[in-house]
Amino acid sequence: MLDLIQITNDPAFARRCDAIPGLRLWVDLERLGKAERQAGRNTFISTHALDDVDRIKSQLARARLMVRVNPLHPGSAEEVDAVLTRGADLLMLPMFEDAATLRAFAALVAGRCPIVPLLETAGALATLDEWITTPGLWEVYMGLNDLHLSLGQRFMFESLALGLVDRVAQAAHAQGLRFGFGGIARLDEGLLPGRAVLAEHQRLGSGAVILSRTFHRPDSDAVFEREVAALREAEGQLATRDAVAVARDAAATRETITRIAAGLGT
Repeated sequence: MLDLIQITNDPAFARRCDAIPGLRLWVDLERLGKAERQAGRNTFISTHALDDVDRIKSQLARARLMVRVNPLHPGSAEEVDAVLTRGADLLMLPMFEDAATLRAFAALVAGRCPIVPLLETAGALATLDEWITTPGLWEVYMGLNDLHLSLGQRFMFESLALGLVDRVAQAAHAQGLRFGFGGIARLDEGLLPGRAVLAEHQRLGSGAVILSRTFHRPDSDAVFEREVAALREAEGQLATRDAVAVARDAAATRETITRIAAGLGT
């Protein structure tokens, strides 16, 4: 069963998420450089604050709390200490470019908490084999939105069609690490429908995916729980496919991604 990652700093919503098996909560503290990097794009820029870490952690009985800190910077040691003091279960490092940066971050954490490196730059992809053995890693997560910008691609899922996600998944699994990537929309929504994305997570042995904003838009009080249940049902159905069906679905998804990218232009 995939970890479904939900970003929130709302304690009431966190309690709802905690009641659902297999959800992971995410507080996002990343600020440095993000507004400039994503200017003009319809992307989420968090307004979460340090105090949200313990506010959300206090609501959780079983869900893990992951916190994305800022990219490595002169204040990282203090930031890491503050986040760990407030109860983070996992730390995510964004926007690193090379092994030296990730190892420096791991040295600051010093084994106090598992690390989730967020692979979202061309540099991190190019140096994958150099940093994948960094001590303290628990899961490698591919951030396809920023990665596609860094690689000059047209569509965020192009790395999937080009086999880049396959490569990272294989490298993570070879080191005994968990792996996850991208975001997922509701099953039949999104340029690349959630059902197709879910099928690729299963093919690649993924253990985690971020739920997109479509999962909790306010069209009904209980829509979030219903849509998560629908995703879980589809997850079970897709797990029954044989190898021929998995390959057929993957080929169809690659064709869809290629067509979408071509339609988006340069």
